[in-house]
Amino acid sequence: MLPTIAIIGRPNVGKSTLFNRLVGKKLALVDDRPGVTRDRREGSAQLFDLKFTIVDTAGYEEDHIETLPGRMRQQTEAALVGAAGAIFVIDGRVGLTPLDQEIARWLRGTTVPIILVVNKAEGKAADNGIMEAYELGLGEPKPISAEHGEGMAELYEGLMPVIDKWVEDNPQEPEITMDDEYNVRDIEAATLQLAIVGRPNAGKSTLINRLLGENRLITGPEAGITRDSISIDWVWHDENPPEDVDPDRKVKLIDTAGMRKKAKVNDKLERLSVADARRAIDFAEVVVLLLDATKGLEVQDLKIADHVIQEGRALIIAINKWDVAQNTGALFNGIRGALDEGLAQLKGVPMIAVSAFTGKGTDQMIKAAFDARMAWSRRVPTALLNRWFEGAQERNPPPAPGGKRIKLRYVTQARIRPPSFVLFGTRVDQLPESYRRYLLNGIRKELDFGAVPVRLTLRAPKNPYADTKK
Repeated sequence: MLPTIAIIGRPNVGKSTLFNRLVGKKLALVDDRPGVTRDRREGSAQLFDLKFTIVDTAGYEEDHIETLPGRMRQQTEAALVGAAGAIFVIDGRVGLTPLDQEIARWLRGTTVPIILVVNKAEGKAADNGIMEAYELGLGEPKPISAEHGEGMAELYEGLMPVIDKWVEDNPQEPEITMDDEYNVRDIEAATLQLAIVGRPNAGKSTLINRLLGENRLITGPEAGITRDSISIDWVWHDENPPEDVDPDRKVKLIDTAGMRKKAKVNDKLERLSVADARRAIDFAEVVVLLLDATKGLEVQDLKIADHVIQEGRALIIAINKWDVAQNTGALFNGIRGALDEGLAQLKGVPMIAVSAFTGKGTDQMIKAAFDARMAWSRRVPTALLNRWFEGAQERNPPPAPGGKRIKLRYVTQARIRPPSFVLFGTRVDQLPESYRRYLLNGIRKELDFGAVPVRLTLRAPKNPYADTKK
């Protein structure tokens, strides 16, 4: 557990640029247009020897709470709850604005320590803005350039006493780390990295809010509200946990932007948002593809599912808005059949009916995600793998194209997450794809991998005489 620092300010002062600077990578979307950031986004930050969780927030605006800017402001205000401190950013080139002064009045009324930062302070154009910042009554301003990395030492001086005070008040237990070879109990107890993906307006943010029991993410009738991929730590209470596993199981929920057909994406921000969602899939362990029950399964859903499978992530299909769906039996069976036909390379993907509005099926979905992660992380004992391999060949021997026998010698599991196997033999380059699929299906069904992506690589032993000169 690390102290949390929130970045606060009006739109377009460089909050996301500072966020990216502190986390050391371009996690938050940045654009010249104001209002790019909508939900609050967290990241692991480090500034010299200071380590903390940094929160990027939407630009603070004064619109009514029922409007989208108003809901964004509500999320910004929520970011201060429990924070160790806040970085209040103003634009040094523009100078103080009435909205800056309004935000400062709000911040002065809180008990959270404030570090006042004047961004875009490179050169002399920001000198007046730096002097005006003293009027806010929030102490000495720290001039920085988030884009160029200037003024980080001054920011460190402002953050150090705030973080030191938090650490003093919140003593920490030693951190436990694990590598790729941890045992079954460690896998069950580890935090589940769970991404929620789907087309715009499928209800991804609403579903996460339902799981959390609070309006953590901005929702509304407008499609495409979510832009950044937002990760949130959560604890799910498992009514029937595995043996020796705490029933309060840790989950990192990752909300993503809606993914439309590529041909329909013309806006630069939407392209960045979709790319961000694809990166979220890459970092997840299990991915929930959320469908809209009122619209059924579309080609774009299959494309998203195929991308998840190609990236080697465990996949779960959740059909949202089940509380308002019509002819549910026919709908469920129709989607099941279309999925099995459209994802022929991975049939039997878990499919669960849920309602983000009522909470129906959400526990079942999370349980399925933990089970999928377990299968995705499974390592088969060598003896069991060899017995299966021998039996598979006895039941269905490899073909002999052109009368020349393909000899399959042995198979080994090279890695987990996703399960990856290497098959050694002679003339494996001539092995038909149908026989390769036969082996893959056998691995999934007979070795209890279920519907998780399994990879099988074919290799021939190196010829010891290949490089010998005649």
